[in-house]
Amino acid sequence: MHQVFPFRIVWQYQKRKGCIAVSKLMIEGSHCLEGELTVHGAKNSALPVLSATLLCDGESHIHNCPRLSDVDASVEILRYLGCRVVREGDTVSVNTDTLCRCDIPDQLMREMRSSIVFLGAVASRMGKAKLSFPGGCELGPRPIDLHLKALRQMGMVINEFHGYLDCSVPARLKGTSIALSFPSVGATENIILAAALAEGTTVVNNAAREPEICDLCGFLNACGARIFGAGEGRIVIEGVEKLTGTEHHVIPDRIAATTFMTAAAVTGGDLLLRRVVPDHLSQVIPMFQEAGCRLRWDDANLRIQAPQRLRAVKSVRTMPYPGFPTDAQAPMMAMTTVSDGISIFVENIFESRYKHVGELCRLGANIKVEGRVAIVEGVPRLFGASVEAPDLRGGAALIVAGLAADGLTEVSGLRHVDRGYEAIEKSLNQIGAKVSRI
Repeated sequence: MHQVFPFRIVWQYQKRKGCIAVSKLMIEGSHCLEGELTVHGAKNSALPVLSATLLCDGESHIHNCPRLSDVDASVEILRYLGCRVVREGDTVSVNTDTLCRCDIPDQLMREMRSSIVFLGAVASRMGKAKLSFPGGCELGPRPIDLHLKALRQMGMVINEFHGYLDCSVPARLKGTSIALSFPSVGATENIILAAALAEGTTVVNNAAREPEICDLCGFLNACGARIFGAGEGRIVIEGVEKLTGTEHHVIPDRIAATTFMTAAAVTGGDLLLRRVVPDHLSQVIPMFQEAGCRLRWDDANLRIQAPQRLRAVKSVRTMPYPGFPTDAQAPMMAMTTVSDGISIFVENIFESRYKHVGELCRLGANIKVEGRVAIVEGVPRLFGASVEAPDLRGGAALIVAGLAADGLTEVSGLRHVDRGYEAIEKSLNQIGAKVSRI
């Protein structure tokens, strides 16, 4: 069962990722951020869409695909499975005509949490799948029980042992009615991928409603799938016999957009973001307005103008979409560290998503944590220090805080940040920051 991934391939993959050299960001704070920035494609959309290409005959062309280490890991998984994958600029082309494997090495599965979405796609297309439990940021317990329970309902035989999954489909997967106890994004994606080529109709109740779910369904429908109700909490998938590759543009990254908005806010900046979908920021925009920022937007652009001193945001409660996104909690907290007044955060999604708090306090922030609640008392200024990113969004929060701090801030642990932000130092320098990668 345990597939040994050759060291040579692992080393080549790490070299392509830039993992062999450890890098840091040096941030000279207190520079006002002004100008225009184009938001890259959504990580949380690109990854399931790349997985979905496995279900399609022929070639798929995925445009606006961000250059992220998580995307690199997905590409390596596709290549290992036998696909021909070519990247040209922001387009990743996947040809599945040479697909020949059903196992995914442990080293690649551990690179990211969302690698588990390959389970539904590989098993549906190949009739079996062998893989280990996924990796990604350590944010507390994130069991995949919902995934496995749903796939078993569809007829998949899954044997678990020592952190590995050995899955088979004795016959074609069967459509069924599935009620999720929690609107898990990953479980919803896995069900959709498994059901697209299943026999009969699958109904998912209490499905995740995130824009990235809608983007995945849009891609599959363009390939010939019959999926209805994405974004509404009840998704109906009528299985089809065949899907054919197509072209698709990944939606903009709403979390990256939010992060750049917080960066502009803490520096008293004036930033125009291009290639955004304001509707996807419906729970984020009011927080900036409450903080005293002026926002204007149209269908594809958003401008934020920040005051000299931000006001506190009284209450930020993370919830499944369309609630406030848990991925935006850390950058938003960094913003409130220099706001006037007390802001209260309640993390309702993950148990361990305050790991950035200790590092923010090293910069001079005043934050107290009690269970799922964090109380932030804003301070007039932060001061540069050496800090380490504990995870992806926590790393983004430290960068935002560093932009607001007096002096130099050194942020290590960039391997986390590179999972979700495309060359973040280049984007920030483009709008007036002083950031260097060393």
